[in-house]
Amino acid sequence: MRDLGASHRRVYSSQFLRIVRHLIALSCVVAAIASAAAQTPATGSKAPDFTLSTPTGGSVSLAKETAKGTTVLVVLRGFPGYQCPYCVKQVHDFVEHSADFAAKKARVLLVYPGPPAELDQHAKEFLSKQAELPANIKLVIDPDYKMTNLYGLRWDAPHETAYPSTFILDRTGKILFEKISHSHGDRTSAQDVISQIAAN
Repeated sequence: MRDLGASHRRVYSSQFLRIVRHLIALSCVVAAIASAAAQTPATGSKAPDFTLSTPTGGSVSLAKETAKGTTVLVVLRGFPGYQCPYCVKQVHDFVEHSADFAAKKARVLLVYPGPPAELDQHAKEFLSKQAELPANIKLVIDPDYKMTNLYGLRWDAPHETAYPSTFILDRTGKILFEKISHSHGDRTSAQDVISQIAAN
């Protein structure tokens, strides 16, 4: 007489193995996507393009900025629940050296990330602590961390937003220099950036 129990066990075992294989394949895909999403572009690679808005609603595209010449991309901590004093100091330093950047035909793009609620107002408050931005320095807001995540710079911890970072890009968008900081105060100074531009 045919052993139906053994037959059923083989069927269930086959189905179980098929499910396990699908789950393993799915986990590999998820891991690959997560890895790609978290990868910071390296020196020598092309910086991913993005378009963000200024606090007053103007649209700024990275590709359009780099097409004008050397671009210094600075990712600030933005609004982690307060105005970061290190960001205020760094931006003040860059504004004070705006003429030096202009002499190198370089533009500076500041990214101010944070939760979307009133981020534009927080950015306006941040800018009120500075002299008026010169023509070759722009600040854009990054609500919901669109650009921050694209560049793998999300500092996902309480009262954090993004790892403070500086990139120097050439006219084609190629990254000539980068510095990613994992602390609040370890920032690239304007003079450091100007020296790097001169070296490239």
